[in-house]
Amino acid sequence: MKRLPGHLTVGTPTEPDGAPVEPGPASAGILPALAAALGRELSRRADEERHLMRRARTNPTPQVRRGLVECRRTNADALGTIVRRHGWPAADLVGAPASTAALMILLHAPDLDFQLRCRDLIAQATADGRCPAPHHAYIADHCAVELGQPQFYGTRVDPATFRPYPIRRPETLEERRRDVGLGPLDEQMRTLRRGA
Repeated sequence: MKRLPGHLTVGTPTEPDGAPVEPGPASAGILPALAAALGRELSRRADEERHLMRRARTNPTPQVRRGLVECRRTNADALGTIVRRHGWPAADLVGAPASTAALMILLHAPDLDFQLRCRDLIAQATADGRCPAPHHAYIADHCAVELGQPQFYGTRVDPATFRPYPIRRPETLEERRRDVGLGPLDEQMRTLRRGA
């Protein structure tokens, strides 16, 4: 087991039935054309979801909201297939933009168990240097908040209060954020307020 920033312990990820998740062909290398196709598909799906999110903000009809929910479900299903076959689509496999797209799809996936399994895969990829550390910070915080636990890095903000959800050991937060390449929390909050 490895320990990562934020004191998360990384073990062997498991499927819903408790069987270990095999790393898949990605660890042995896949054909560059397949990796590129996976990257394009992840980016296309994330772009489609962003488009629907913008539509839902400007035109929040039930039909548009249903379309966004369905998009997130099918995106999560597609990401699940990729993860089962090839492991987490880390930057070394599909490129940094597509790996970020995969994270965005994961953060909006409707299945917390899937998010937890992928969190562990991302933690391992981060520890191996195949995935940017902020990816781990975002999914670790997301899962902690969804489990009703304090977050590690302060990346999740409550939309009702526009304040970060509770943070574990806030006195060392800025150090943890620096360790994973995140800027100060005050800076993040200023950026969010400008975009609100």
